[in-house]
Amino acid sequence: MASSPVSSLILFIAAMIIAASVAGTMVTNVAEVSDAIDTRSVDAEQRIDTEIEVISDPGSSAVYDDGNTEVSVLVKNTGSNTLPAEPGKVDVLVDGEYVPASDQQMTVLDGSSWRPGTVLRLDVDESLSPGEHRIVLVINGDREVFTFYV
Repeated sequence: MASSPVSSLILFIAAMIIAASVAGTMVTNVAEVSDAIDTRSVDAEQRIDTEIEVISDPGSSAVYDDGNTEVSVLVKNTGSNTLPAEPGKVDVLVDGEYVPASDQQMTVLDGSSWRPGTVLRLDVDESLSPGEHRIVLVINGDREVFTFYV
């Protein structure tokens, strides 16, 4: 049975409609994947460019003030990003216990913002017993561990 020109035209139009809808769906999906990759690459870049180093002397009596029950550590921004110097922006753990932002105080010692190369003093209200203690600082995925003795 021979197909008529009208039925061939209908099949051609149907094929074009299907192809256009598939192409539209593909363009939308590719755009969504591209946006997701862009977002993740910005997050990864921030993590890569973030680096901190605790520069306090672990043997110094300046780390823990027994009279005020306060731990003070000096933290240097050794990465290439300016970091937030606000309580709550840096996760702080003392001996495995999370320290809430209300028990933290941060002061940039050599400038107004925590730029690369500048030092921040982190004061934490914490009563410690004699012995070994550990502070863990986490910012933008960078983790620094500082061990000291009281």
